[in-house]
Amino acid sequence: MPTELTPFLALAGGGLVVGVIAIIAILMRPGAAGNSVLAATLSAGFMAFTAVTIASEGVFPVILNHTSNLWGVQVWWDLLFSLGVAFFLIAPRARAQGMNLLPWTLFILATASIGLLAMCARLFWLEQQAAAKPA
Repeated sequence: MPTELTPFLALAGGGLVVGVIAIIAILMRPGAAGNSVLAATLSAGFMAFTAVTIASEGVFPVILNHTSNLWGVQVWWDLLFSLGVAFFLIAPRARAQGMNLLPWTLFILATASIGLLAMCARLFWLEQQAAAKPA
């Protein structure tokens, strides 16, 4: 068990705090529309963090992280389940807006949350444009 605050522990803890705040904000605004700018910003920010991580540590540690022990496999499966559920929930809305799901599916499979957030940004933007059109 770590006894000192490391940059990695601080990053993980910061992510937890931001995630909890986001969930609480969603609960407090049940009728709020998706925010395309926020989703795009999160996608770009996470892509930048991922690029720094890959440049610093390479890609192979991802495989090691998810195959070294049961916790690694559990986290991998958790990520896959979360992506699957999120995609299942947004796919009908995306289809309704005329989005081609095949390229988005491939993007999500290649980049996980980066692609999912980008897809949400596009979906939210399309929904906002459709809502703004005069009837």
